[in-house]
Amino acid sequence: MKFFNFIVAVLALICNGVEAIKLQANVGELFTYKIEPQLFNWTHQVISQQFRYRPSLKNYPDLPSWMRYMYSHEYHAGFLYGTPPNSAAGKELSLDIVALNRQNYETRHVVVSMFVAHKFPTPNVVQMKINNLNWVHLMDPGRVEDLRNIFRNDLWPNSKEDLSVVFMESAVNMGGRLPLRPQQREGVIVHVGSFAQFSPRLMELQEEVRPLYKLPSCTYKRTSVQKIFENVGFKLDWCAFRMVGMESPTEILFHSGKQNEQQATEDQREQDRWMGIAREDVPERNYIDEFAFAFAIPGMIFAILIGMLSAVLCFHHEKFSDPHSEFFFANIFHICEESCAPSASSDSGADDGSESSSNSDYPMSSTVQMVQCSDSKSNQPITTLKSLKDPNFLLDNTSIRSHSPNNSFYQLDCGTSSIYARPKPPPYKGGTLGRNGVDI
Repeated sequence: MKFFNFIVAVLALICNGVEAIKLQANVGELFTYKIEPQLFNWTHQVISQQFRYRPSLKNYPDLPSWMRYMYSHEYHAGFLYGTPPNSAAGKELSLDIVALNRQNYETRHVVVSMFVAHKFPTPNVVQMKINNLNWVHLMDPGRVEDLRNIFRNDLWPNSKEDLSVVFMESAVNMGGRLPLRPQQREGVIVHVGSFAQFSPRLMELQEEVRPLYKLPSCTYKRTSVQKIFENVGFKLDWCAFRMVGMESPTEILFHSGKQNEQQATEDQREQDRWMGIAREDVPERNYIDEFAFAFAIPGMIFAILIGMLSAVLCFHHEKFSDPHSEFFFANIFHICEESCAPSASSDSGADDGSESSSNSDYPMSSTVQMVQCSDSKSNQPITTLKSLKDPNFLLDNTSIRSHSPNNSFYQLDCGTSSIYARPKPPPYKGGTLGRNGVDI
């Protein structure tokens, strides 16, 4: 009997440790579920962020594709939320939620059963972005009811019967930026839908904000219904206000792609899945055409410039003639003769001094050398030009006379007189003194 009582006690502990909770979700409506310590029979919290939760599908490592889990440090609780697609209709899901107590590292386990009921998705949807709230604030049923009452009572009276929240997500998760100050709200994107047709007031509001569609965000814009939302604590970004319905053209918002993905069926996901291609099917890039195009345009421009320059040089060469330059080159030798005549008349005798000065003015290194000779009979100087490149210069007009090494130089014969073609070498000196003062 005692053994039987012990088995009953163990089974009771196991049943208390693993509890089964049944929930229901509808297709096309937002599903939310709060995970808090009371779910695991934990009532006393000693430290901040003491409990951690990890939900997943039973026997699977992750949640369904349409469901998301996020933990709120503000509420110290976890939240499951999402919108079931048509493919999940009529299915029953089992979720395993494991909780961890970080103070004593105790773990507890809860199984949540959820049935997804079939429902036709709402054809008319109003999409909006609320800037002054976070995603967790719309987990409060009171705020959700205030938002629904705005449409039921003022903007969309025909939707009183079936107006519901069909989508909710954080603006940061949908591609938005975190605020600069941590105290500011991230923003939340909300979609509400109904089977009722859009009211005339909603149509007027859409036409009022339509010019703002090209802007990513406009918190400064005020509309005719601004006070209605601000009175209940909602500040909307009117650039993100859209109305998507059966009668109006579908306008895709930057944050509406997530909902379209969630409502897609499994077959469509398999068809849209990316498939790899074979290596031989990869297109090859032809660089020959690109190089030809890159060099063709500069080459054509270069050819045109060369043609223009050649035409200028060929057809307008008469304008390049300079009469002053031609006159200078035609009379260059006469200029030399005129500059040498006064020096010859000032000294009638062709002595060594005049010869040395003449030779210093016209050194042997020049191509053309002017040589001055004097005639003994007429006593008049005779000036001639000699080319040093002429091989007959020394043979015809120059006689090489060799004397002693210290007095050997070239002489030029000009009639009966002769002049020196180069100056005398310096006189030879004796020895030089060494380091010790001795002649070497």
